[in-house]
Amino acid sequence: MHSEPAVEVTGLVKRYGPKTAVDGLDLTIARGTVTAVLGPNGAGKTTTIETCEGFRRPDAGTVRVLGLDPVADARALRPRVGVMLQSGGVYPGARAVEMLRHTAKLHAHPLDVDALVERLGLGSCGRTAYRRLSGGQQQRLALAMAVVGRPELVFLDEPTAGLDPQARRATWELVRDLRRDGVTVVLTTHHLDEAEQLADRVAIVDGGKVIAEGSVEELCRGGSESSLHFDGPPGLDLGSLHKVLPDGASATEPSPGSYRVEAPLDPALLATVTAWCAESGVLPERLTVRRRSLEDVFLELTGRELR
Repeated sequence: MHSEPAVEVTGLVKRYGPKTAVDGLDLTIARGTVTAVLGPNGAGKTTTIETCEGFRRPDAGTVRVLGLDPVADARALRPRVGVMLQSGGVYPGARAVEMLRHTAKLHAHPLDVDALVERLGLGSCGRTAYRRLSGGQQQRLALAMAVVGRPELVFLDEPTAGLDPQARRATWELVRDLRRDGVTVVLTTHHLDEAEQLADRVAIVDGGKVIAEGSVEELCRGGSESSLHFDGPPGLDLGSLHKVLPDGASATEPSPGSYRVEAPLDPALLATVTAWCAESGVLPERLTVRRRSLEDVFLELTGRELR
């Protein structure tokens, strides 16, 4: 086992003209782990990953992938690293399985192509030209091409975008199998439940820096770890609800008719809220208790406004 990280980024800076996309970013990814890199649009995560893949040169800082410089040592790294792009990388007229077999032949010890085709459900479109594949089929082909060479490290950019639930689950299982085989997986995704399911570590990027990093459990710990939610008529008098809640509790209406109570959860709190609803003539709908999720953490750190 190697003691050095699979990916080590120190003080990375990348500018596009006057705009600084990545501003002194630090990131370390251990070997044999699944790491999800999350961030809103324009946060700098894509530029960071593309620099690790060797597609962009840093303006400052250092990047090491499997101990090598991804630009200067690109020839040595290519056989060891798999990359799944969101789009491109395939000849438009090439047939799906034909392209996958071609990719497999570029590697010394590829996975069994037929087994991979069956696992990712590509058999029915195997003779279809890439440009005629659906978006989901193109995604599955790109994933297959990224892993067929048995890489030590694989970068997956939005691997389940556009996939139906069955294909999404199959992709998750493939990622878990890669991890079990000791492959390091770096995953970018906007599906935060996907990161919760798959990632050993999560790095949240915003403003060109890593603003939070840790396991899902570590990131979700602290603050109000659980909350009480219910639906009712919009515009309820939350001032009267605050009066009966324990000290330090809060009640908000994040969207019209949707209410959230944050306080230490126990049976007494549930009884208090339901009693208040009864006194207010409100029948609460979809009354649920929710644990603090990765999405809650993400929105707290990066804001709720559209980018």
